[in-house]
Amino acid sequence: MNLDLKNKNALVCGSTQGIGKAIAVELALLGANVTLLARDESKLKNVSALLDSSKGQKHNYLVADFTKPEELKKKVEDYTKNNSVHILINNTGGPAGGPIIEAKTEEFTQAFSNHLLCNHILVQAVVAGMKKEKYGRIINIISTSVKQPIKGLGVSNTIRAAVANWSKTLAGELGSFGITVNNILPGATNTERLNTLIEARAKKAGVTSKEESNEWLKEIPAGRFADASEIAAAAAFLASPAASYINGINVPVDGGRTGSL
Repeated sequence: MNLDLKNKNALVCGSTQGIGKAIAVELALLGANVTLLARDESKLKNVSALLDSSKGQKHNYLVADFTKPEELKKKVEDYTKNNSVHILINNTGGPAGGPIIEAKTEEFTQAFSNHLLCNHILVQAVVAGMKKEKYGRIINIISTSVKQPIKGLGVSNTIRAAVANWSKTLAGELGSFGITVNNILPGATNTERLNTLIEARAKKAGVTSKEESNEWLKEIPAGRFADASEIAAAAAFLASPAASYINGINVPVDGGRTGSL
């Protein structure tokens, strides 16, 4: 199985923590040159220093804020003028939780911009280089809510579904150029976002965070939360030459929690 990413350039969004950071680490271990993208430069420097470079890779970073799409567009377009990107990891923090009926309209607008519009900006910036190189892997980190809506995540459920359908459409348009477009659907993963969601629900229910956490675990056949590295392993496979004929799919990495095929 060919998992070698030597001489491949990866752009990994939201890569200073959690799943994004884990994916950047995994891609570097497989030999990729990794460009990190996030808004906190000090954290970007710290993560960049951690990435494996034993295969002669060169890693760098871009400072950009997904709440400012025009700024993101300029920075990534400037970057791709001199750099081809073979692997794009679209990943950004999810919208705040809460019942959909209570959501403000601006919450949908902001989430749509952060997730779908920024993803689209990034794809448009890198796709010409992927076509030229005849190698492209666009991997979107979404949510299992694409298959089964998650209670209490109304805005997220709505926007994640839009991203999934955008992705499937892209897969059909780009497949003939050696470019694949796939989605990773993480389940409950040990990240800062998971802790925030559990604490918020525990407070609302009047229980401890431990009690709320145990309720979540009851729904997971694996009996535990995922480690971010397990999500990263799935993304790294889809980024590799071995996954060249896998296109337009959703891959749940959730310990069996999702109740549909």
